[in-house]
Amino acid sequence: MNGSTALSHRTSEVWYRWGQYVAVAAAYEAVYEIAYYLSFQQFLLTTGLRLACMLLLPSRYWPALAIGEAVPLVETAAFCANQFGMLWAILVSVPTVVLWWPLLKPLRKRWALHDASGRISMPVIIGATVSAALITATITTLALVAALAHAPEKWSVTSPTPFFFGYLLGAYLGALTLTPVILALQERYRALRQPLRVKLIWRSTLARDMLAWVVPALVVLTCLAIVTDNESIRQIIRLALLWPMVGLASRHGWHGTALGGMAASMALALTATGQLDEGALVIQALLASSLTAMLLWKARTPALEQQGVRVKRF
Repeated sequence: MNGSTALSHRTSEVWYRWGQYVAVAAAYEAVYEIAYYLSFQQFLLTTGLRLACMLLLPSRYWPALAIGEAVPLVETAAFCANQFGMLWAILVSVPTVVLWWPLLKPLRKRWALHDASGRISMPVIIGATVSAALITATITTLALVAALAHAPEKWSVTSPTPFFFGYLLGAYLGALTLTPVILALQERYRALRQPLRVKLIWRSTLARDMLAWVVPALVVLTCLAIVTDNESIRQIIRLALLWPMVGLASRHGWHGTALGGMAASMALALTATGQLDEGALVIQALLASSLTAMLLWKARTPALEQQGVRVKRF
């Protein structure tokens, strides 16, 4: 009787774990599909989503992430294999989670996301972001080379090098846009110590600043950058997109930096024209370097819990 009970308990535990893996894979696939279709060469949101999940979830769930990511990739490869070639289809079918695994596994074992005082270890986040962006840009460029080799007459591309740097910047900025935001929201949620309600979000000074002046300012600037025909004026407007991030950083530390950087990145991405908009790439490089420096600087301040932040500061 005891043996059968133990066997039943183990069976239930196995099914429970499989259910967890299936749930994680399904949820990740759904969100990945959204991020995938919102991404493009100069703004790869999928990199940020993937990095945040691999940093926050226990590594035992990484195979579930790989399965969830493989489903849309294999579907895309199957539909486009005739157009871009079998080698391209094989390369794009490999989940990037698998390629990042040898990097992030030892990184997570060696360094924690938070130090002993509770502060976020932003150098770890930035280091993981740089490495992940390099891997992403490399595999994406290899897939491009495979597509070029399959049907060179269909392409006007003479060299994949500019695309590599475009992919690298897009992956880095995409990760820097999404990963710190997810970590910041997680930290603020834990500081609440009570169920999250709409009223609490509305009482947040950070949320009010975003709605009151950051989003309206970025919307106006983005519209002006899109409608103008003068490239010099467009560049000046694009440069102005960085200032709301600076304002949020001065008021809300690295949390404001993360949210302001995400908003500025999305606005800047909307102003890009074509696959390799050199003007947008210049401002994106400036945004990426500024966002990196400000995150490293502002993350040195104490965590919310150590500041005794009241709930209204959510």
